[in-house]
Amino acid sequence: MSDAREKTAETDGGEGRPRPSDVGSSDGPPVDEKPYKIIFEANKCFGAGKCAEVSDNWEMDLQTSLARPNSYFISEDDLQENVRAAEVCPAKKDQGCIHVIDRRTDEEIAPDPHGDGTLSVDW
Repeated sequence: MSDAREKTAETDGGEGRPRPSDVGSSDGPPVDEKPYKIIFEANKCFGAGKCAEVSDNWEMDLQTSLARPNSYFISEDDLQENVRAAEVCPAKKDQGCIHVIDRRTDEEIAPDPHGDGTLSVDW
């Protein structure tokens, strides 16, 4: 286990929580191709649509009136627009329900409300 992963496990409290890179589908593309992963708390989304306004990866589902990503695994080229989507999401009292994770380090890049890279998913 790398030092970054050990640090993340320590800052998460190690309370049996999964590593961010293990949440959701684990059968994604190789990390070197798409090093970032989206964790989306769909149950917290209330359909404001701000993510879809700033990112081509996000769209509003007309059947559910909720947002959804076109891809959960993203490359460096798609990073900034997905970070912006996470930052503008007003759900969870402005902490957002879109989380961008660096699969190499298990750190949350956005929205990172705690400022320490730990996952801010509302389990």
